[in-house]
Amino acid sequence: MTENGLMDGTRTEKLFYNDSHLSKFTAMVLECEPYEKKEGCYAVELDRTAFFPEGGGQYADTGKLKDAKVSDVREKNGRILHITDQPFEAGEIVEGEIDWETRFMKMQQHTGEHIVSGIVHARYGFNNVGFHLGTEDCTMDFDGEISKEALQEIELEANRAVWKNLTIEVSYPSKEELEELDYRSKIEIEGQVRIVSVPGYDICACCAPHVERTGEIGMIKLVNMQRYKGGVRVTMLCGSRALTDYEKKQEQNRKISALLCAKEYETAEAVGHLKEELDSLKRTLVEKERQLVHVWAQSVPEEEKTVCMFSEDISADAMRQYVNEVLEKERILCAVFYGNDVAGYRYVIGSRTQDLRAFSKMLNAAFEGRGGGKPEMVQGTVKGEAGKIREWIQKIAEELSYEK
Repeated sequence: MTENGLMDGTRTEKLFYNDSHLSKFTAMVLECEPYEKKEGCYAVELDRTAFFPEGGGQYADTGKLKDAKVSDVREKNGRILHITDQPFEAGEIVEGEIDWETRFMKMQQHTGEHIVSGIVHARYGFNNVGFHLGTEDCTMDFDGEISKEALQEIELEANRAVWKNLTIEVSYPSKEELEELDYRSKIEIEGQVRIVSVPGYDICACCAPHVERTGEIGMIKLVNMQRYKGGVRVTMLCGSRALTDYEKKQEQNRKISALLCAKEYETAEAVGHLKEELDSLKRTLVEKERQLVHVWAQSVPEEEKTVCMFSEDISADAMRQYVNEVLEKERILCAVFYGNDVAGYRYVIGSRTQDLRAFSKMLNAAFEGRGGGKPEMVQGTVKGEAGKIREWIQKIAEELSYEK
């Protein structure tokens, strides 16, 4: 590939290689045909373009040709196709304009990725085995694990590269020169290789446009890291994306600060105190509920052998507690239902003398239920009215001779 982009088999001069900051251009339409993948769209081939097609982990530029919207750009079989919502005539001269803010944002992310990947490779020998520049963030997959402390050091060093405002260098070395060059590349490349260098930080084969100087990146922020396929996936925001992220988090922190009556740099500590209070209240509520359930269980009349209780305010643990305490006395069956007639009920049913699995199947069949369990205790969900469920339990209990 040469700098004008005409030696790589395409008929279209790739203006983005001559000037990555070119946003407007004039070109001639070579061909225009209906786009097979989307009805009402057209694939337009030009003799020259500033639109970068999807490639190298970076999605395509968008913008317009004359009055037509360009929604995508693809390179296929040596042709660069601009996907538009209007047709053009072959030979027609058109003015093109890319969405500059989006292009510049993508270049910020991509050049930032080169710097971070170069640092990781130089320090740890890990390779970038996956790069994706999405519509919201940028992710890099490395084939080795990185600690949180190391990631902070990498981020700081990457931003030092930004502050140095280094010139991004692009070259097209010969085959002989390439053999002597130590450079990164995720794939095997045939033909002319385009090398993008960040002096002192990275040398990488890349087909995408980049910023001219590292200072244009603005800021490199590594916002997340997770284990991925034996290595790590790092999420990065650069430039305008990093600024937007900071603004959103700052606004959230201000709101939290106001709600907690705490200084903005002390919100985490204030939330910690709030969590401690909440945990203490939860423990108190659990104990109060345990005491209340004990009173409920003790208040069940001695003569009531099949016990059925409905509640809209009881926890799963409390349901099991109630069943176990009721069954401490000589009773055949205890059923607890939590919920209401509209949303349905969750149930826990226990018995010390009967196998409840058959009972549970019958209950589920009668009230659109699901569930099961062990012979002595079953649980699940049902739908129906509390009164009808209670009547059914009493009736079936009698039919199965649960009453002594």
